[in-house]
Amino acid sequence: MSVIVTDTGFAPLPDRSLTPLADLGPETTELDLANTDDPAVLEPHLPRLALIRVAFPAFSDGRAFTIARRLRMMGYRGQLLALGPVIADQYAMIRRVGFDGAEIPDEIAARQPEDQWKFRADWKAHDYQSRLRA
Repeated sequence: MSVIVTDTGFAPLPDRSLTPLADLGPETTELDLANTDDPAVLEPHLPRLALIRVAFPAFSDGRAFTIARRLRMMGYRGQLLALGPVIADQYAMIRRVGFDGAEIPDEIAARQPEDQWKFRADWKAHDYQSRLRA
C-alpha cells in the first residue's frame, strides 16, 4: 500500500486507476509517467488531465524533478504527484519544482513519520535562493 503526503500531512491512498503513457487516449484524465518519459508529448493533452503521477524509482534518481518542472512550465495546472521512495528531506524540493505532494510506500511512511514531512511543509520558508536575493 501507499500513503499520500501533502503539506497537511498523510492521507490514505484513494481508490483510482491511472493510465500509463503508452495507453494514453482521448478519455484519459489520470496518467502515470515513468521517469524516462518525455513530457513534451503531453502538451496537447494537458488541459484535460486532472492528475499526473511521476515515478521516482529510487530516492537518488532525480529525473522526475525535471519532468515536474517541465510540466508546470508547459502550463499543466492539475494535480502532480511524485510516486515512489522519495524521502522527507526531498519534500521541499518536490514542492518547489511543482509537485503537489507524493505517494510514498508504507515502509517509508513508517520509517519517516508524518511529523518529519510536516516539518518540511513550510518549504517556502526554507528557500535559500529567496533569502540570497533579499
